[in-house]
Amino acid sequence: MEPRNVVFLGWPESPVSADLWVSASLCYEWSDSDMVAGATVIAVQSTVFVPAHPLIKHWVSVLRNEQTPCPIFRNAMAELGRLLMYEASRDWLPTVSGEIQSPLGVASVEFIDPREPVAVIPILRAGLALAEHASSILPATKTYHLGMSRDEETLQPTIYLNKLPAKFAEGSKVFVVDPMLATGGTIVAALNLLKDRGVSNKQIKVISACSSPPALEKLSEQFPGLQVYTGIIDPVLNDKGFIIPGLGDAGDRSYGT
Repeated sequence: MEPRNVVFLGWPESPVSADLWVSASLCYEWSDSDMVAGATVIAVQSTVFVPAHPLIKHWVSVLRNEQTPCPIFRNAMAELGRLLMYEASRDWLPTVSGEIQSPLGVASVEFIDPREPVAVIPILRAGLALAEHASSILPATKTYHLGMSRDEETLQPTIYLNKLPAKFAEGSKVFVVDPMLATGGTIVAALNLLKDRGVSNKQIKVISACSSPPALEKLSEQFPGLQVYTGIIDPVLNDKGFIIPGLGDAGDRSYGT
């Protein structure tokens, strides 16, 4: 079968397991003869990763539980963000090489280049929780806050805080952190702001706790080459634009308001 810009995501009646890992270089298309009735197929030009790590499964499960209290929910969101950013930073961070003197001899070493800090952009307010541990795993970061709210009737985003620079440095690496990719309106608006500031799709990685096929389709159509790292993909949106089964309102559950 020829590889194409299409990826199989799962079955409408059940969430996609975190065992799914989409290749960084290839996405595949299934012909009608390969499909099982009811399968969901999404044309993608971006790449979606659901890392098959037991800790990611664990923290997603904690987030799903409606009985999880606010402080534990927020901690689970932070731990999930740490793991997803760890996975997303493989073979991506700028490094410098050299030699150092260890207690017993000279060693060749590599460090993350502190002259090129990774830009971390949490979309407020729930993005703050998911991005909380960014500085604990990334040796050099700059954080730019972006506040966006969604109209519950039109589902359209409104920007109420924008701390992005007028331009990003050439070649900047950018994490955009948005816990819930539901309708895709908010993340698309955020990425358009980055595009206006000179950031290409391949410089960006999106970090999300839970994603839906409609949002991933929008990202694929409008931002080819983009990479998305998510804890889980759920197949259904309700008429209010919430992911089912999802996590509930990530902002409300993170901050108790």
